[in-house]
Amino acid sequence: MSAEAALPSRPVRVRIAPSPTGYFHVGGARTALYNWCVARQSAGTFILRIEDTDRERHQEEQYEGILEALRWLAIDWDEGPYRQSERGAIYQATLDQLWEGGHLYACECTRQEVEARTKGRPTPGYDGFCRHRGLERGPGRALRFAVPDEGVTVVHDLVRGDVEFANETIEDFVVARSNGEPLFVLAVVADDRDMAISHVIRAEEHLPTTPKAVLIWEALNARALATGSGAVLPLPHFAHLPVLVNESRQKISKRRDRVAIEDYRAEGYLPEAIGNYLALLGWSFEDGREFFTRHELVEAFRLEDVNHSPAFFDIQKLQHFNGVYIRQLSDEEFTQRCRTWAAETADPLGTDLYDTPAWSLLAPLVRERVGILSDVPGYVAFLFAGEFVVDGASFAKAVAGDETAGSILAAVRSGFEELGDDGWEATTLKEILTAVAEAHDRKLGKAQAPVRVATLGRSVGLPLFESLQVLGRAETLRRLRHALDRLLPPNVGAHA
Repeated sequence: MSAEAALPSRPVRVRIAPSPTGYFHVGGARTALYNWCVARQSAGTFILRIEDTDRERHQEEQYEGILEALRWLAIDWDEGPYRQSERGAIYQATLDQLWEGGHLYACECTRQEVEARTKGRPTPGYDGFCRHRGLERGPGRALRFAVPDEGVTVVHDLVRGDVEFANETIEDFVVARSNGEPLFVLAVVADDRDMAISHVIRAEEHLPTTPKAVLIWEALNARALATGSGAVLPLPHFAHLPVLVNESRQKISKRRDRVAIEDYRAEGYLPEAIGNYLALLGWSFEDGREFFTRHELVEAFRLEDVNHSPAFFDIQKLQHFNGVYIRQLSDEEFTQRCRTWAAETADPLGTDLYDTPAWSLLAPLVRERVGILSDVPGYVAFLFAGEFVVDGASFAKAVAGDETAGSILAAVRSGFEELGDDGWEATTLKEILTAVAEAHDRKLGKAQAPVRVATLGRSVGLPLFESLQVLGRAETLRRLRHALDRLLPPNVGAHA
């Protein structure tokens, strides 16, 4: 199918409809991005609609969280946010039309009664007990849609092709609870018709409810034709996106996996890296490129090219993407991102360090090594953390566990002491340690290990000599002496 064939002649109007019952899911972010791309490439309209009718699970703070997450990802909307909780009149009017058209019936069955009657049936679901009882609408009675007994309901899907559902497998589903509250499937159709949605682009998990939406939509069209009132509206184009799975190939879940956009933001992921990565979860460029601008994505993206197979949400690959984007930042941009992240997360190191000359010297070194911004404090804590702390496991292995470490530390300290502040430069420090390494018949990297732990506090970090240059002569010598003082004999005799 060509891209042109997939697009309708009517204006493109798409929407996302998240529910504020939890944090904004990465799957929801991908859905938003795909909808946004379709709108932007077609000069269409992207609508934000909040499905907040579930009052028991509703969390108002998550409503604001959804908006903030979209803004952070630079996914801007053209209309909304609309809230379903404020659109009750539209849903009641839709229920009235379906009732008057003979598509609904009242049902007073309790769940327990239905379960008792249908126990042991090979086909689960409601048994149609109230369908022909002629009950009137009223309190305590739910409204059910009378599904045709025969035939097939077809969902024309741009991603999956035609998906057929035999009507006999679809129960007479509830569209309004016994308290009169409309259910999701009714509200969604009413909203999509009212907002003239041209494409319904959403997660695969909604596919089983789509035939119910199609039945409601067609019933409303039939009512409009029969009465001459209301509009006969074409069904939207459906596109159900592939499920996201974890490394065990299980659908990612907020109970088991990290799925909240807010969590990734707090960890120090860049929004452009997340957007880039999410775009590739089910779709790809023809030339296989993995990094691209948002403009290039809008130009190339096509719904009919989306793969319906499950997409692996690989956190390690996402971190790789993030590292690539971090290294593309200038020193000034990187500093600002770090400062903003530290302020948002209340990082114990604070934000003042990013205005210091020492940070300016370290920033290029840090930027080349971190995958996420939350890695930054660990690389610079040796200088900015206040009280210097040496990682115990690293000290045990690289210093206390090395019988030559004491001698190396003592020789390095002696060599460093001969330097004045004017000569305290990375190249000179490296020359001294290189000579000590040769005297101890060790490679430079091996000789660096105890010095790194003694002065920087851990076995992995920034380049040693550049770090020591920034740390300064007096503090470096003090830390070397402290490490030597911690050693037990025989190492301690090496510097006595």
